[in-house]
Amino acid sequence: MGRLSEAAVAHYQDHGYYAPIPALSGDETAAVRSKLEAHEAAHGVLKGTMRHKSHLLFTWLDDLVRHPAILDAVEGVIGPNILCWSSTFFIKEAHDPGFVSWHQDSTYWGLDPADIVTAWVALSESTAENGAMRVIPDTQKLEQIAHRDTFAADNLLTRGQEIAVDVDERQAVMLQLQPGEMSLHHVRLIHGSDPNPSAKRRIGFAIRYLPTHVRQIVGTRDSATLVRGVDQLGNFEPEYRPERDLSEAAVAFHAHVMGDQQQVLMKNAQTAVLR
Repeated sequence: MGRLSEAAVAHYQDHGYYAPIPALSGDETAAVRSKLEAHEAAHGVLKGTMRHKSHLLFTWLDDLVRHPAILDAVEGVIGPNILCWSSTFFIKEAHDPGFVSWHQDSTYWGLDPADIVTAWVALSESTAENGAMRVIPDTQKLEQIAHRDTFAADNLLTRGQEIAVDVDERQAVMLQLQPGEMSLHHVRLIHGSDPNPSAKRRIGFAIRYLPTHVRQIVGTRDSATLVRGVDQLGNFEPEYRPERDLSEAAVAFHAHVMGDQQQVLMKNAQTAVLR
């Protein structure tokens, strides 16, 4: 664990991704998964907005987005002043038809410039058998590509968005991860994943990090959490750490923030649904 090697940083810059990266110890991974599944046992699976920006609701996810090993790797590709803009659970249950269509993360985020990285943290195995992420190397060098909204029922993306051009899947690389490992990918990299036909649950937690010079250019309001370094630019409203899991203040603040972000993510969409 720790900072990326020069070769790893070069691979990310050249190809738009790097994996696998050790992030959490076995005990840390088990603890996070245990807390997730304890919540689900008591309250049901996370749905809708609770799968998004979950670090504003749960102290153990607030700790996760600030984990030193994750931030050390992220710092290697975007520098020392780091904001966490969002986080999302991508959970595929056993025998789950859910999938992620080929897309670029940057499509509806409204962020500029595109100096943004996603740390995809595996809380379970993520393999060919249960629908691991696949990427198309070097596509981070492309500009923003047109997408179409499908709002498909089994698509795990907010708008069911997919690339509006053919993708050569022969070029795809699968990023298989063991629990506690993570991948990094650039906001413009084309990526997606297939359904999970296996008997094993696949749990991933995607954390979107950006340097403090990035701005929101679509929405009038946006917020982020400073997790390392300093923010002398103030392009995003600061976010509050949850004092305890699902506290009244945390739930109210999360609802406020998600309202602002939904306006960005759903701009010009016919249907506004957060899956």
